[in-house]
Order: sequence, then C-alpha cells, then structure tokens
Amino acid sequence: MKITEIIVPFLLALVAAFGNAIVTIGHKNATNYPNPFFFGAISLLIASAGLFTIAFLYKTDNLGQYISTNFKWFSLAGLGMLILNVFLYFLYRGYGANSYTLYAVLAIITTSIGVSVFYYQEKLNFYYLVSLFFAIATVFFFLKGKSLLLNLG
Repeated sequence: MKITEIIVPFLLALVAAFGNAIVTIGHKNATNYPNPFFFGAISLLIASAGLFTIAFLYKTDNLGQYISTNFKWFSLAGLGMLILNVFLYFLYRGYGANSYTLYAVLAIITTSIGVSVFYYQEKLNFYYLVSLFFAIATVFFFLKGKSLLLNLG
C-alpha cells in the first residue's frame, strides 16, 4: 500500500472536518430567530451558490443526461441534507457544540459501518470491528459524562 493511500484521504477528511467546525461555529453563534429553518436554508443557499460556481469551472458535458440519470440520487442526498441540517440545528441550539461528539460517533456507526458494510457490502475486518466497539463505547461514555454533568446519575 502506498503511503499516499493513507495520507491523501486523511488530509481530505481533515479539511472536511475543519469545514464542519466552521458550520458548528455558525450554528452556535447565530442569533435566535422564531423560525429556526431559515438558518439552514440560507446557509445551504450560500453553500449551493459556491458549489455551482465550482461545478461550472470543470468541464461539463451532457449535464441534462447526468441530471436525469441521477435525479433520484440527488433527491435522496437532498433529503439527507435536509434531515442533517434540521436536526443538527436543534442539537447545537439545545444541547451545545459538545453534543457534536455524539452526532459524529453515531455518524461513524451509521455511515462507515452501516452503509458501507450492510448497504454496499464492503469488507469488514478486525480493525473495523474494533473501531465499532470504540464508537459504541464513546457513545456510552459521552452519555454517562453528560448525565453526570446534569446530575442524573
């Protein structure tokens, strides 16, 4: 295995994680508004404008065919983004930025293990099982720590 097969995905994930941190800061610092969905809608509008700008910098052939072929997948991903934005908004607003730990670990379980192994039937090895164990342990310890901070147990 080439070292770039490890370093490049790590760097891509790291930059994406920085983007995620920026989103968290935006969520947490925005003032309250009676309709909480405008925060996500405006944020996604700004992100979409940026993505469309970047998308058209690349060679674009047969765009209509690409859209018609993949419209159901765009719709599914859009639904996922809608769910993600709505529930992250309420998670950050109601429970603080540190609750992102809970979301992130549950995302590991649902996406890296659930989707990759069960939906795409990618291979599961010992190290994935160990990571799944630690992900579940992280959720347990996070919830235990939160309950102690709230004097629940």
